[in-house]
Parts: sequence; structure tokens; C-alpha cells
Amino acid sequence: MADSLSARAKRILYHAVTEYVTTGEPVGSRTLAKKSGLDLSPASIRNVLSDLEEAGYLTQPHASAGRIPTDRAFRLFIDTLMDVRTLSTEEDERIRARFESLPRDSSSQSVLRETGRLLSELSGTAAVVVSPKPQTVQLKHLRFIRMSAQEVLAVLVLQDGSVQNRFMTAEVTENDLVKIHNLLDDVIEGRTLGELRDLFTRRLGTERVQHNQLRRQAFSLGEAAVSGVAVVLSDVVIEGQNKLLDMPEFSDPSGAKQVVTALDEREKIVRLLDATLNASGVVVGNEAGELGGGQLAIVGAPYISNGEAAGVVGVIGPTRMDYPKVVPLVRATAEAVSEFIERCARARDEADDK
Repeated sequence: MADSLSARAKRILYHAVTEYVTTGEPVGSRTLAKKSGLDLSPASIRNVLSDLEEAGYLTQPHASAGRIPTDRAFRLFIDTLMDVRTLSTEEDERIRARFESLPRDSSSQSVLRETGRLLSELSGTAAVVVSPKPQTVQLKHLRFIRMSAQEVLAVLVLQDGSVQNRFMTAEVTENDLVKIHNLLDDVIEGRTLGELRDLFTRRLGTERVQHNQLRRQAFSLGEAAVSGVAVVLSDVVIEGQNKLLDMPEFSDPSGAKQVVTALDEREKIVRLLDATLNASGVVVGNEAGELGGGQLAIVGAPYISNGEAAGVVGVIGPTRMDYPKVVPLVRATAEAVSEFIERCARARDEADDK
């Protein structure tokens, strides 16, 4: 257990991890004695390294080599040992400038790609951006267009400006559609797709609605329309794949194949990004299952829309990522995305009021 490690063992493990992150090479006791600033002899350090290896925090490729941190060591480092670096003024200004230069009417896809490019440039590895989950997006307008006697087209205009269309089976007259639109307009404003789906389900369970054919039809159509959109898989944008492939860990054909395969598993990446939110912002090594053969780590942070976590931004890199640098970069980028979404929402509201 981490709590059983002495202060000395934790200091030595901290320096072993940071040295390995810097060099990518197994770390020996002599190197730590010279570079760590610890007032300890190589022999004393070697004894502690041996204890750490026995406890599962280090591994030794072969008898004459130095030691390499395990996933367990990285987890301890991330959770309790690392000092998260403060963002530099240059990095902060670069992030803010990039989002301030984006037009307020930018498509969601272009915002995702620009966010991914920026984060990849700043982190030096691959970046991942997941679009807002459909159920967290507010619905602005919902209209049904009668296509035939038994079919309507549902047109959903979302608060982010995107439009979703769904063909639905329904027998409804033009006159009833006007009344249905009036009923739905009273409940749609300010609610997300997820909230509306739950609201329609609750209303359909009430006696008042069950005994009113028009209300029952209105809420049935509304529930079917928003449910169909709310289950759509979020878009995933990955930028900077080549930066990851250029890293020494993945330079051979086997390593490159693992990375390419991992980046194709987008649904798994989305789940792992969600998992970072309960793991100090990082999923490392075998915590990510077989993704990348256990040689990858994901750092993630949520961005906010309508007051709740909507999507996630993150980076994918080798387990020896520079976490003290990358974690604050990911968090700052997520905050910038949240601010951009809020500015766009305010601009749309102001335009609607004119």
C-alpha cells in the first residue's frame, strides 16, 4: 500500500518517475544519487529501489539494468506525489487567443478540430475532443412537417445551431399540428434533450395526458423525436496522431500498429475519457485495458455547457507522459472551451432578442 511507504521511499520513487519521464531509460541508483539532490549514497538508494520493486512500484528489465516505474508507480505519482505545474503566461495567452479568434457562428465540428489541434500542439502528443453529449444540448425549436397521411418529418433546431431531422410514423392533421406545436413550445424553452425526454415520459404517465388525445399525441411525438437524437453517439475528433507515432515507444512496426489500432477504437476512448473524471484526470497503462497494449495513458477534463459537463477534451500519450505539464494544459483547454460555448450562447440570445 502507498501509505506504508516511508517518506524517503516516496521521495526516491518521485525522482525515479520524473527521471524516467525525461529520458525514457531505466533509472539506476547512481543516476538518482547524482541528479535527485538526495543526500544519500548510491548503495542506500539501491536498497530503497529494491524495496520499491518488491512492493510493485518498479520493475527491472534485466539484472544489470536500472528500474522502470510500473503503472502502480505512475498512479501513486499522479494521485499524491506530482506537483502540477502552473500554466505559463505564454501558454495561457495562446489558448485564449486561439478561442477568441474563432467566429461565434463556427460549426461544432470546426470548434472540435481547432481545440484538438491546439491541445496537440501544446502537449506534443495526440489530442482527443468529444462533442457535447446530445442529451446535454438545449432544444431551441421543434417542428413536425406532414409528409404523408402516415408520416411526419421532425425538425429539431438545437441551441448550438445544429439541426437534426427524423422521419417518424404518425397520423396527424395539419390543424392538429398547429395545436401540438403550441403545446410543445410551452415546455421546450430552456430544457436540454435529456430533460425533455424525461419530461415527456413523465407527462405521458399522468391521467390528464392519458385522457386527452391531443396532449398524448403531442408528448408521444415529442418523446420519440428527442429520444432519437439523444442516443446518437457523440462525435470524436483526434488530432496529432503523427506526434504519438513519432515517439520512441512506438517507433517499431509493432508499436505503431498498437497505436493505430488504439486510435480506431473511438467508443473505448470515449469511455476511458469519461473514466478519467474519476481518476485524478488520468487513466494510465493497464487501467485502460488492452488499449495500446497497456503502453498508453489518457489525460482528460470536462467542458461545461448549460451548467453541466457536456463533453471531454484530452490527450493520449505514452505512460511516461509529463503529467505535471499535460494535466494543467488539458484543464485550461477545457475551461477555454466552456467559456467559448458560453460566449456563443450569449451571442445567440442577444441576437434572438433583437
